[in-house]
Amino acid sequence: MTPSSNAAVPVFKLYGETQHWPTPDLLHCESIPERSRLHDWRIRPHRHADLVHILLIDQGSVSLELEGTRHELQSVTAIVVPAMAIHGFHFSPDVQGHIITLAKPLAEHLHILLGESSALKKADFFRLSLAHEQTRITTLVTQIDREYRQPAPGRSLLLEALIQALVVELSRLGHAVGSPKRRYTPRQNDKGQQHVEQFQTLIETHYREQPSIEWLAGQVGVSSAHLNMLCRQLAGRSALQLLHERLLLEAKRQLTYTNMTIGQVSDSLGFSEPAYFTRFFKRNTALSPRDFRTRQSQGR
Repeated sequence: MTPSSNAAVPVFKLYGETQHWPTPDLLHCESIPERSRLHDWRIRPHRHADLVHILLIDQGSVSLELEGTRHELQSVTAIVVPAMAIHGFHFSPDVQGHIITLAKPLAEHLHILLGESSALKKADFFRLSLAHEQTRITTLVTQIDREYRQPAPGRSLLLEALIQALVVELSRLGHAVGSPKRRYTPRQNDKGQQHVEQFQTLIETHYREQPSIEWLAGQVGVSSAHLNMLCRQLAGRSALQLLHERLLLEAKRQLTYTNMTIGQVSDSLGFSEPAYFTRFFKRNTALSPRDFRTRQSQGR
């Protein structure tokens, strides 16, 4: 698939949605039928700029399209779709399973912890033919789903621990000596995709400093105009929008999970005045930081 045809592939947050990441959580979990039945069991080829999918097919089958190659998979199968990978699914109507979506900060954190052994950087799938593999993977996914849907004290910590364990299990499958499960070898990223991925890594490192797009583009080694063009083409948003989305996500998390004052949150995210932070937050959420915090506390 050529870069020009890549440009026509839609970019979504969750499939069919183009709004900001909906919650302060860094992961989203739902059953596969929840979303796919709304689209007649077919999720057309698309990509995500800053999300990673982990799917577990417990029952039924899926025709998986991954970077232009089609694979016919039966249960029980685990699938990993990294950020920027073009992917589509055609599920059988009897499909059962879950899809766990990780936001970029959590995926990067796990990649740092696991290094090059991390399963999250490679598009891959694993046929879980051994009973102990099925048990370990399905148990973790079931626990993640239960914890995600029924908030309780320590939820965020437990979810992170469970997702770490799941990624470790998947990484072991991917690196098993002589493993017969690996069926897909991802192609090398083109140069433009490498630039966008490098830019997103820089955002993760420097977003609290609110660096200029010109400075970030210089670190990538391209002009700001070229970086903007690549971001719009491959990620569906401008370079500045990607930076602002990361700031907004962190603001939501601090307002939800910490007792920091609005001024302290503003300072921690590089705003010179709390009033500027409030305007930024309200422009992107239609709520003031205080109103957002109140709603989150009432929902927990």
